Amino acid sequence: MENETPEEQAPETEAAPEAEVTPEAETEVVAETEVVAKEEVAAAPEAEATETSEEAVPELTLGGEDAEEPAHDPDYKPVIRGKIDKHGVAMGTGRRKTSVARVRIKEGKGEFVVNGKPLAEYFNIERDQLLVKALLDTTETSGKVDIWVRVRGGGTTGQTGAILLGIARALEAKDNSLHETLKAGGYLTRDSRMVERKKYGLKKARKSFQFSKR
Repeated sequence: MENETPEEQAPETEAAPEAEVTPEAETEVVAETEVVAKEEVAAAPEAEATETSEEAVPELTLGGEDAEEPAHDPDYKPVIRGKIDKHGVAMGTGRRKTSVARVRIKEGKGEFVVNGKPLAEYFNIERDQLLVKALLDTTETSGKVDIWVRVRGGGTTGQTGAILLGIARALEAKDNSLHETLKAGGYLTRDSRMVERKKYGLKKARKSFQFSKR
């Protein structure tokens, strides 16, 4: 009774046979690992190149705090077109259109004479008077200097421009420290605009005669 029959004994589970690795599978695995390694090596230089290229490109700044100011040359000496005679009188010549003005400036109480007449009497237009006074107010010389002007040619507008340039050049020669103030105000620049010449077959420089079809 204790002895069991061979049929009643539980059958033992047979172990699954291990899969055999063929040489073909080994070659495929080796090939896949080589391909992955090549891709990683190829991707590494590209990443390094992008990083170096980004670092090499300088950042653009459009003004602001980082913008560098132009270096000022301490040895720069402006061209002084006015002169000072032996008596200490500053002289300057100004031109505008066909007008030529010769200006003389010396220390005084603010006297202003143009062709032997006071400024307000010679220039009847208030605009011309204000232009001359604005130059003196800008340089803070109003009432401190006497100005004598001799002007010829052109009209009132051209003569006013010539006088302004002549005064600016004379003041610059008298006091070189006024150069930056006069330059910033545009008083040292010669206005080169002229009247355009008349053309043949036209009424004026560009204006034509009236056209009649019949």
